[in-house]
Amino acid sequence: MTRRIRLPRPGRPRVRSLRAQLTLANVVLLALGIVAATAVSVLGMRYYLLDQIDTELVRTRDSLGGSELTLRQIDSLSALSFFRDRVDPEWNRDDDEPDSVFAAVDRAGEPVPVLGFAPSRAQRDLADAVGVPDALIRDPEPQDVILRGRTYRVTATRLADGTGILIAGSTEPLHEGVAKAVRLDLAIGTLLLLVLACLTMMGVRRRMRPLEDMVETSSAIAEGDLTRRVPSSCDTSLEVEQLRLALNSMLQQVESAYRTRERSAAQLRRFVADASHELRTPLAAIRGYLQLYERGMLRDPTERKRAWDRMTTESDRMGRLVDELLVLARLDQRPELRKRNVDVCRLARDAAQDLRVQQPDRPVRVDADGAVLLHADEAGLRQVLGNLVGNVRTHTPADVPVRLGVSRAEDGEVRLWVADEGPGLAPEDAARVFDRFFRAGGGAGSGLGMAIVQGVVRAHGGEVTVDTAPGEGLTVTVTLPSRTEKVTQTD
Repeated sequence: MTRRIRLPRPGRPRVRSLRAQLTLANVVLLALGIVAATAVSVLGMRYYLLDQIDTELVRTRDSLGGSELTLRQIDSLSALSFFRDRVDPEWNRDDDEPDSVFAAVDRAGEPVPVLGFAPSRAQRDLADAVGVPDALIRDPEPQDVILRGRTYRVTATRLADGTGILIAGSTEPLHEGVAKAVRLDLAIGTLLLLVLACLTMMGVRRRMRPLEDMVETSSAIAEGDLTRRVPSSCDTSLEVEQLRLALNSMLQQVESAYRTRERSAAQLRRFVADASHELRTPLAAIRGYLQLYERGMLRDPTERKRAWDRMTTESDRMGRLVDELLVLARLDQRPELRKRNVDVCRLARDAAQDLRVQQPDRPVRVDADGAVLLHADEAGLRQVLGNLVGNVRTHTPADVPVRLGVSRAEDGEVRLWVADEGPGLAPEDAARVFDRFFRAGGGAGSGLGMAIVQGVVRAHGGEVTVDTAPGEGLTVTVTLPSRTEKVTQTD
């Protein structure tokens, strides 16, 4: 026989308001405090009033028990107001509920006349409730009895002739006073609870306002507004302020990461599109000449030689393009630089000498006397100079003067510049000179040289700037710190 076990259905968790929980907690704590204070005060008041009644009863008992009086002597003291007030039928009628009762009983506990008055109903009820008074006489403390549904404190003593005297005092005024005090405490406590609940709700709402601002900010960010931040509040706690600062810092990081990802994705898309376009051109040329060769359309040796040279040129161009793409990819991965002390002046003179060999008719001047040492990657700096000089060689006429210079600033920074007197660039072209695959005016080259320059300089913790105008030439200035460190690139 298989037994089925019914699992509880996963229900939606109850969402409780923190404001309501705090208010309820304060109200419950105050209610417990009021109940405890009321109980202590009521017990103290009851004990005090009950002690007063017992003290009065014991004082009366002691005055009678230690006086060696007899019942006959008491009868002869008819003018004594104490006894007359307690046994006078006009005061102690049967239909009354007296606050105190004085009764005389024999040894068997039966009531006897006092001062010539027969026992009243209250005296008989007291005698019946007490019975034989021997145990009560021996007890030094008064005891509780019930007369006509009311509670009395009673004590007893014995006169010299053996007559028992019962003295009782009602505790109903005590109970009525205690009941009034309890009702008053409950009324005041209820009012205090209502006031506390209202004040707590207002206080918690004011204190919870920064958290509500955080919820609004988070909702706005979830809807796409990444610039929203949690506003500061003039009335807040230290913990909430710390939470606000931490949340704003996290939101700043999230926005920065999102912007960086979007920028990287856009650059990647543009990079892939440009690379595809740049690689498509040489591949199309090579494929076209191969198709001509397969179809036998290149019968003339001169035509075959020209086709072969074109394919070789396009292959070399595609190889250089792939090499430059690999360099940029490696720079994007922030590689470790092989740093050592490098003489930047020597690198500038070497680059100028290479340019003189390639273009003997171009005037080249080097403003780099002596030696300027820099802790940097030599291969990277050579590539920077090579790309800058190659950019001048490609985009300016062969007779345009070129000037290379190196200097060290007072703060220790090293400045390296390459300036030409060529046609220069328009402002819109100068703004995009470091973009990948950008060629001003659709000129020659892959359009990656200046992007590589910028990547190498940033890897050294420096910066590169361009100063140009149409017809005024182009000056590229590279600024490198004296002690280069690996930096985190955000682009």
